[in-house]
Order: sequence, then C-alpha cells, then structure tokens
Amino acid sequence: MCRLSPPRPDEPAGRNSLPELVARLVSEESLDRSARSRLLGRLALALAGRARGAGGGAITGGRWLVDVVLELAPHLAVRDLTTLRAHHGGRSGDELAEALVAAAAKTTAAIGAAGGALAALEFAAPPTLLTAPVQLAAETVAVVAVELKLVAELHEVYRAAVPAPPAERAAAYAVAWARQRGVDPFGSGGLGSVLGTAARRELRQRLVRRTGRNVVTLAPFLAGALAGAEMNRRQTRSLGAAVTRDLRRRATGGWFRP
Repeated sequence: MCRLSPPRPDEPAGRNSLPELVARLVSEESLDRSARSRLLGRLALALAGRARGAGGGAITGGRWLVDVVLELAPHLAVRDLTTLRAHHGGRSGDELAEALVAAAAKTTAAIGAAGGALAALEFAAPPTLLTAPVQLAAETVAVVAVELKLVAELHEVYRAAVPAPPAERAAAYAVAWARQRGVDPFGSGGLGSVLGTAARRELRQRLVRRTGRNVVTLAPFLAGALAGAEMNRRQTRSLGAAVTRDLRRRATGGWFRP
C-alpha cells in the first residue's frame, strides 16, 4: 500500500476528474515517471471514491471496471486518418499502424513503470491510504485507455472507423479490445448488440485478467516498475499486432469501404 497527498487546494477540480486524469495519462508523452506516478495516484484516489459506493468486491469482481471503462471510452481523443498521418511524417497503411503500436507500447510501458514507482513511494502528508486493488485498478484503467485509443486509431488507419454515435462506437472498440480483433459491423447482431450480456462478460473477463497481470508492479522497491513496464509493453504490442493483422486481412478482402 502507499500514501498519497490530496490535490493542491489551488488546483482546478476538473483536473482531477476521471476523464481528465485519464486523458493526461494517455496523451502527455513528455511526463517523467514522477509526474506520471502522481497522476496515477490521483486516478487511484478518484477510483477509490467510486469503489466505496460500489461495494467492497467491486474492483476484484470486474463488473465495476467494465462500467468505468465504458464511461471513459467515449471521452478518449481519437485522431482521424489525416491527423494521424500528419503526426507521423506522412506514413500510411502498415507503416503508420506500426508507428501507432510502438507509441502506444511506449506509453503503457511508462504507465507500468509509474505504477511500480507508485507502489514503492510514500507521498507527503496528509496521507490517503490506497489498497493494492485500487492501485491495480488505476493502472489497468490507464493502460486500457491507451489500448482502446490504439484500437480506434488502427481502425482509422485501415479506413474501418465505426459509423455510430460516440458511446456505441466506444463500446464497439472496447469489445474489439477484449477480443483482440477488428470490429465487424456485419457480425451477429450488428453494432446494436455490443453491450449484450456475452460481450460484457468477455470484457469483464479480459479486464480481470489484465488487472491480475499488473500485480507485478507491486514487487518490492522499484523492481515492480521494471517488471510493469516490460509486461505492459509486450501486452500492448501483442494487442496491436493482432488487431492490425485482422484489419489488414479484412481490408485486403474488401470488407471495408475504399
């Protein structure tokens, strides 16, 4: 467990909302490990407040995490193809996809390192005690946000963006993340069924597994930082490769619009 200082009194409240904290963890590549650890700690504090209202077993059971992820997913800033190409030197197709996967893996590795540092440090008083499940939930939410953004932007790369309202589109990408493949809008039930019982169960099971893997960040001293960084890097690269292969196959087969 670790102790965290609360937000400074002069800090705007919006800077500590769940969507804002996740957005900063996902997008601010220039953060050093110390700053990222503080952000991750504040995300953990915000999640702890939510978890208290949901009951003691909410985090470990996974259903609460599903609700949190689906709430946050529509707020992720997904770039369109034009913006992605501009940010990556005009790359397109597989080269652009690889650049996105590499960048996402770098970010999730940094989050894993920050999670390990968070577990190893105690911040200034007045303290708030965080339990291990809350720390792990915070890292999981941050990592999944990065990977959901990656999944969505890979769909942009292969011209397979989901034509749906934001919440429904985000849910479709969340299910694609759980299944590690592209969204199939012509599959059984279509997009309208992405939040069905079976899909939510798949998402919950994947979130629980991912949270369990993040236990490595709780290793003593900074060993958890090294282990967490490497584990996240591998997992994100594996996800990116799987989704890319599926989208490339479908694009080659003419499944998506030209």
